[in-house]
Amino acid sequence: MSCCLLEFCRVQELKAVREFLFQNQQNNPSLGDKKTENELAWDDSDWGSWDNPEAKEDGSGTTTGVEEDSAAGSAPWLQDCVVSLSPCSDLMVVAKDHKAVFLSAKWRTDDGGREEMTLAVSWSGTLSTEEGESVSSVICIPLASQKRSSTGRPDWTCIVVGFSSGYVRFYTESGVLLLAQLLNEDPVLRLKCRTYEIPRHPGVTEQHEELSILYPAALVTIDGFSLFQSLRACRNQVARAAAAGSEVVHPPPLAYKKWGLQDMDTIVDHSSVGIMTLCVFDQMKNASILGGFHASVKGSPPAMSQYITVGGGPYTGFYYAIEGSSQPLLSHVALAVASKLTSALFSAASGWLGWKKQSEEEPTQKQKPKVEPATPMAVRFGLPDSRRHGEFICLSPCNTLAGVTDDFGRVTLLDVGRGIAIRMWKGYRDAQLGWVQVSEGRGERESSPSAPLPRRHAQFLVIYAPRRGILEVWGTQQGPRVGAFTVGKHCRLLYAGYRLMGVNSVTSQGWLLHTQQVCLFDPATGVLRTVTVPFHLALSDKKSERAKDMHLLKRLTTLLKSREVEPDILESEAQSVLLDIKHPAVKKQALESLLANKNAPVSCLTNITRVLLASLKGQDPEAVDEGLFQLCSSQLKLLQLYTDIQQLHSTGEATTDTHTEPTEVAGIEEELARVSPTLQRYAELTSGSRPSVSFALDSSDASLPVRSFLSQMECEGEEIRVVPGPNADWTQLGSFLFWGCLTGESPLQKVCNTLQKTGISPQQLLSLLLSVWLHREKEVLKKTEAVRHLHTLLTALSSMKGAVEESWDMQCVSPWWQQVRSACVQSHSSAAALLAAIVAHRAAKANITILAETKFQSEWEAVSLELEQWAVCVRQLEDVLSLQTLLCVPPPQGTPGSATPHCSVKALLEGGRGGIADSVAKWVFRQDLAPERLKDMLQRRGEAESTEQSSQPEQGKGEKSQEDAAFNRAAELLVSVCQRFPDSLSPDLLFAHCCWEYVVQWNKDPEEGRYLSWAVEHLKLVSSPHIQLGISSMMWNTFIVKCFSAAAFLIEKVGKAPKDRLCRRDVGMGDCAMTAFLGSCVQLLQILMEADSGVEEVTPPELCVEEVWGEAEGPASLAELALEQKGVHYPLVQHHYLLASLLHTAMTFSLRVKPLSLFDSKGKNAFFRELSSIQLMPSGDMDPGLVSLRQEFLLRVLTGWVTTQREAVEGPGSGSGDKTWPSLCLDLGLLLQVNPDILRRHLVCELYNQGLDPRAEQDPSELGCPSVPLSQTSRLVSRLIEILPENHGQYSLALHLLEAVEDLQRED
Repeated sequence: MSCCLLEFCRVQELKAVREFLFQNQQNNPSLGDKKTENELAWDDSDWGSWDNPEAKEDGSGTTTGVEEDSAAGSAPWLQDCVVSLSPCSDLMVVAKDHKAVFLSAKWRTDDGGREEMTLAVSWSGTLSTEEGESVSSVICIPLASQKRSSTGRPDWTCIVVGFSSGYVRFYTESGVLLLAQLLNEDPVLRLKCRTYEIPRHPGVTEQHEELSILYPAALVTIDGFSLFQSLRACRNQVARAAAAGSEVVHPPPLAYKKWGLQDMDTIVDHSSVGIMTLCVFDQMKNASILGGFHASVKGSPPAMSQYITVGGGPYTGFYYAIEGSSQPLLSHVALAVASKLTSALFSAASGWLGWKKQSEEEPTQKQKPKVEPATPMAVRFGLPDSRRHGEFICLSPCNTLAGVTDDFGRVTLLDVGRGIAIRMWKGYRDAQLGWVQVSEGRGERESSPSAPLPRRHAQFLVIYAPRRGILEVWGTQQGPRVGAFTVGKHCRLLYAGYRLMGVNSVTSQGWLLHTQQVCLFDPATGVLRTVTVPFHLALSDKKSERAKDMHLLKRLTTLLKSREVEPDILESEAQSVLLDIKHPAVKKQALESLLANKNAPVSCLTNITRVLLASLKGQDPEAVDEGLFQLCSSQLKLLQLYTDIQQLHSTGEATTDTHTEPTEVAGIEEELARVSPTLQRYAELTSGSRPSVSFALDSSDASLPVRSFLSQMECEGEEIRVVPGPNADWTQLGSFLFWGCLTGESPLQKVCNTLQKTGISPQQLLSLLLSVWLHREKEVLKKTEAVRHLHTLLTALSSMKGAVEESWDMQCVSPWWQQVRSACVQSHSSAAALLAAIVAHRAAKANITILAETKFQSEWEAVSLELEQWAVCVRQLEDVLSLQTLLCVPPPQGTPGSATPHCSVKALLEGGRGGIADSVAKWVFRQDLAPERLKDMLQRRGEAESTEQSSQPEQGKGEKSQEDAAFNRAAELLVSVCQRFPDSLSPDLLFAHCCWEYVVQWNKDPEEGRYLSWAVEHLKLVSSPHIQLGISSMMWNTFIVKCFSAAAFLIEKVGKAPKDRLCRRDVGMGDCAMTAFLGSCVQLLQILMEADSGVEEVTPPELCVEEVWGEAEGPASLAELALEQKGVHYPLVQHHYLLASLLHTAMTFSLRVKPLSLFDSKGKNAFFRELSSIQLMPSGDMDPGLVSLRQEFLLRVLTGWVTTQREAVEGPGSGSGDKTWPSLCLDLGLLLQVNPDILRRHLVCELYNQGLDPRAEQDPSELGCPSVPLSQTSRLVSRLIEILPENHGQYSLALHLLEAVEDLQRED
């Protein structure tokens, strides 16, 4: 690995930037530039020929001739600008005179679909506010986020701009002026920043953050914490002012120190090194030099801040300011947001923000703030050179070295601590400097037997020589040039030298600071590139072998990535590289890369590993790395095993069965014949009915890649073991080893012998065999001979050493066979698990028989705990297969389908006693079975065979017959499952679980009122009142009461049946769904009352479970929870039933009513309480006013129902034909203390009014007084005669009627 220039960003709109900054100088090139070029134009054509061949490294970014020509015409403009790049590379500032352009980071997709970062113009404008001032220096300071979730990204970036007038102004990324400071009236020469760095060693002094401002004869340092707080306060004030024009809140004042630099003729640049503490010897030396022989020395060395300046007379000056010698000055921040905003953004917005006009502010703006005097500080010492003038100084990241450029074209390396020049480069006129600090990678150092060594850091000096267009990287302090790149002649080397401001030792924990150290900006192409230097280039010449090894490793990596290399060439090249690498760690890394390559054939890998191992054996044993030797020997052993297994599978030799006895084969076939119908039906439902995804590695003829084999196996000494990993990897490896044996295409015994010789434990081989068998179920069911081959393999593995312990007691459980059972009961492949259990049961029985004959030498059949475990396991797997077959029945078309659930013995045992019924209930929901159809299915237990014969679809019957046939087949499977689980799937438990499943689904989608209605219907089919009562209470408390109370309060608030929008807002469902919901609530409360009345007459049911499933552990079943529920208070349930009926009628007939207002205070307080609690209920005669309101409501209900009856007669498709509403109103009248005769008479009148005379004539016989006395009839007719006029057509009829009544009275 070597140095490289990596492109990470592109700058867009450079032409627009140039045109904006040079609007007045487009056609007037600078005469000064021409003069400088003519004065310094000596011949430097031979500088390009360097002896170091690294000048033409790959990726150096050499520009073409066309690019150079374009750069010569367009690029020099950047040299006249002030350029600054944020260390986070997300903001760049380009300024010229009084103008500036801000470019912010944006992400875009290139032509290849990759995301790349670009810098685009985000703001451009004029920065100066004083007449005649211009920008002299700019830096971009990213400010850290104060949020705890921050990981090192900046919150925002502040642009600090120094002007020729002495002002320093601070801006946001959008050009908004935050604050302005006039700390000195001379021009600002340079702005520099120092941010927090984690101390590398315990003895290193922790440096404080600061911003330093250099003037021609003064240096101002602003405390970083004070600046950070002030900038945050100003930015927050800007946000408030932009939002609402709020009043000004003054931020804390800036704390700064101002030093007057003495004893230097000219100063052009500086560096603030930070706080340093001298050792005792240096303290005594300085005291002697400064104070003479009799100077006194303090007890503790004082802390000093060191500053280095460059310029002339002397060439470099070193200043030391003792801490505490000058008190910090406080400057009140001139807020730019108060009523005197000078930003372009806020000036333009002055109209709508309501601030004063600009003319009113001018007198205030012309007043300059008070400038504090500087504290004198003399130069301690310097590097005198009367002819040399320094131009630029660049401090290293560790504050120990500094690079200085001068007007003689030299680059000098300074030792900051000792104050001496330690190295000088010549021939670098107008050079630009930067630093790269590289940390040592983890694991690069030699392993230490004691405590781990600390990570080392290397400093590299980056020099850009624009005259020659070359970028060089030099190792420090006396290191060689480690990289050189040919770049453009008009680039800018951008080096910040700081990171994020506002970071400290606490907030930086766990942060990843995303900053670039050195960036090269090419204005010809707009590309930003960063310099990457590997750490090993800083090592001395004694370690140069490692650099060569890394180069060889890179060469091997490139070779392995190529897909067009012939295997012979790959083998020879890779072998040569591996033998040439000297360092054991690098050689090990190269071998691992080769073994992990997917293109290398196994023969190539074997040959290379064998040659490498032979070369290691030929060396001195003490000089050979033990880890490398073990790697070679173990990998060679694994490669040989892979080759042997591959050859056995490719020979085509069939399996010879030598382990299976004829009696065992007959026993297995007998078991298979018994479960064959269920297996066949299961195979039909799981194969080909629905599309599925298959992979190449799932096929029997697919070979396992050698790199996958090596990654899954490891060798420890003489034994090989399988590395634990995902099930897919085990299945892939098991298929490679055993699938050929299971299909009968490979010699089974030879494969087992080969595996046994390698030392792989039989337990791991058994796990691999069971993994491939259980995960390739579909293929297993298609191959009838696979079961016999599985028996042979199991028997062969059981006979291996270490499989079944010889000391095994038959009255204990064998770990070997327990491993098989564990795999079967955990598998979701029900059919494959059952087949494996049947085969293993027979193999275990044969094994036990042989052991019994050996131990007891008796003809008695051995009875052991092991066989009992197998009998239970086989029965459980048969039950699971039957259940899984039912669950695989696809739902009918048009129903919301979902993935087929998979069950296992372990899952059912852990699901508790209600897990089986819960699985079937979910199947019922997926099948969209109505409660009555489920009831019909359960009544077919004795009709299974006849159903099967009559359910065959006849030709030409159509879709109806096919649906009936599908229904009959599903009913047959359900009956079969219920017969296998007579206790767990008793009708009451199944109906209870179906009820609960439907109410859960309704809770997920309340718009589906059918789900809740069917849940109630299922609940009605439960015969046990105890279970009915418990399920009803649980439904009410868990799902119903919240929506029910919301509906009641909504109708009470609106005073009528609410609209759809209100229902959705308050109740969570539409108006139609809410009507159906209230109807279901009426039925549920009615069931609750009936169940409460019946619990006293019936004993609670006894919940049983099948014998083989008696070990089920898990959550309590639904039935158990139902039986544990408390009883209910019947009057309170009836009270809620009354409210539910009123709500349902109001919604059905869209009536105006306040339902809660129909009850007194006691009745209102009793609503929505726990149904098992005792509440104070209304008793005695109700208030006549309430009774009147109730009567009026019931009369409106009857009127509404009669209207629907008329609509039903006129149009059969409209209206409600429900005949139960009159009787319901009468029942409600009795509960509400309303006279039922009034309701009946009103109903008859409404029926006559609507023209329903036949229906009205059926009611008089039901009135409370069918025979009215003749005296009252006479009075009624007399009253009628008084009302009718004499000329009325029926007046004479009324007279005759009166006479007839009087005659009848006389006869009585």
